[in-house]
Amino acid sequence: MEPFAPVRRSKDGQPIRYLVVDDSVFARKNLARIIETFGGQLAGEAGDGMTAITEYERTTPDIVLMDITMPQMEGIEAAEKIVKQHPEARIVMVSSVGYQENIVAALQRGARHFVQKPVKPEVLYEVIKYVLGEDGTVAQAAGAGA
Repeated sequence: MEPFAPVRRSKDGQPIRYLVVDDSVFARKNLARIIETFGGQLAGEAGDGMTAITEYERTTPDIVLMDITMPQMEGIEAAEKIVKQHPEARIVMVSSVGYQENIVAALQRGARHFVQKPVKPEVLYEVIKYVLGEDGTVAQAAGAGA
């Protein structure tokens, strides 16, 4: 995997802290490995939407990478609940279920962007920079038809 310039918080230069939410342990580990190549830090993990809400409260991450299809509570519902309590939350949906209606629903309920699985590190990198406001352009390759 090619190296990426570290993405840092602009206010204090600290690493970006991520909450990774996916019911697949493999997918969570893969995302954690990718964000480490961006100079990011894993703040927490969750395997379902209910736990994601609890972990968001506990860790207050800079970005949440959230799957859509999960047990107990779907990612779109969890994203909506997090954003309702924390309007500043930055949530990027990461899913293989790239149906247009799911993408639209996620964005309407507070997600900032969508990345299609399998995740391409270069696409996720651009989306993260965009969501953090470091770049004025939307990554067209994100699969959301942005």
